[in-house]
Amino acid sequence: MAAAFVAVLMWPNLLAQKTPPPVIQTLPAPPPAPASYAEAVERTAPSMVSIYTETLVPARPPSGVDSYLFQRFYSRRYAQPKHGLGSGVIVDSNGYILTSNHVVETVDNIMVALWDGRVARAAIVGNDPPTDLAVLKIEADNLPSAVLAEDHALRVGDVVLAIGNAFGLSNTVTMGIVSAMGRTDLNISTVENFIQTDAAINAGNSGGALINSEGQVVGINSSILPQRLGAQGIGFAIPVAIARMVMEQIIEYGSVQRGWLGAEFTDLALGRLITAQGTQATGGVEITDVVTYSPAWDAGLQPGDVIIQADGETVVSSRELGLKITESKPGSKIQFNGFRGGQPFSVEIGLIQTPPISYPSS
Repeated sequence: MAAAFVAVLMWPNLLAQKTPPPVIQTLPAPPPAPASYAEAVERTAPSMVSIYTETLVPARPPSGVDSYLFQRFYSRRYAQPKHGLGSGVIVDSNGYILTSNHVVETVDNIMVALWDGRVARAAIVGNDPPTDLAVLKIEADNLPSAVLAEDHALRVGDVVLAIGNAFGLSNTVTMGIVSAMGRTDLNISTVENFIQTDAAINAGNSGGALINSEGQVVGINSSILPQRLGAQGIGFAIPVAIARMVMEQIIEYGSVQRGWLGAEFTDLALGRLITAQGTQATGGVEITDVVTYSPAWDAGLQPGDVIIQADGETVVSSRELGLKITESKPGSKIQFNGFRGGQPFSVEIGLIQTPPISYPSS
């Protein structure tokens, strides 16, 4: 013991506990990126189409000519054609084509140029202004159809390619990545849940495909932020899940069967929701307006009500709740749980078909 005491006295580090070396976690190396995306393009490009539209713009009456008579009898005769262009995706070998509604809305003639050089006249099967999507149909044989990706198979950072009729240059391909998902409040359409990408989207790309590295369609190119705002490389596409739902319902019903509640809501500010027991709840939205005689009105919802659950699931955001409602069919019911003045309440509300958008008369 004396010898041990002397040893510790002379070398105190002998009693110090040794710190184990840090454990450094390593991730498996990602697979190497392909040197070329030619195979992905070759899988999808044959199903891409270039869309050319013509709209007859009525001529103005000459000076001294009665406006009503001219518009009644001569305006169409002297009308001037206005041309537009866009892109589309063949989604069915029977000739159904998915495109952007703003490409074909209010036009008089629609011509579609196919990958193999054929040209066909297209008819509008149906359109859906809330999502800015439309379905066309052409009569042709041996049509290749695109492969639609599985829903929710896209992640931020994934490589994507945009294919379309950019500036009339058919089958132009640009590459980028997914910059963000679930973009809203862009004032592009009523139902917004956009994919944001830095793949170049130009005039004429609207309605074309955004594809992944395997050649599967993950979105329909829709719009860009204008350069006058200083934006560079910020484009938006409609996710394939929404496009698939709209396409299937238009083909089956001629229009989209979309649920409507008749209430507007907003996300809660952090720390806003306090229950009657004084505990903090997670999630939730606040009702800001209720349309008179709507299902929400009939059920007794009021501005200021806080909704925290829909069908037993926590309401994370106003965007997600809005999508749940619009993706539900008319006639279906949703159970809402929430608080009014700190007191809990529960109500089941049956949805109805979304009423048509009414525009003020000019």
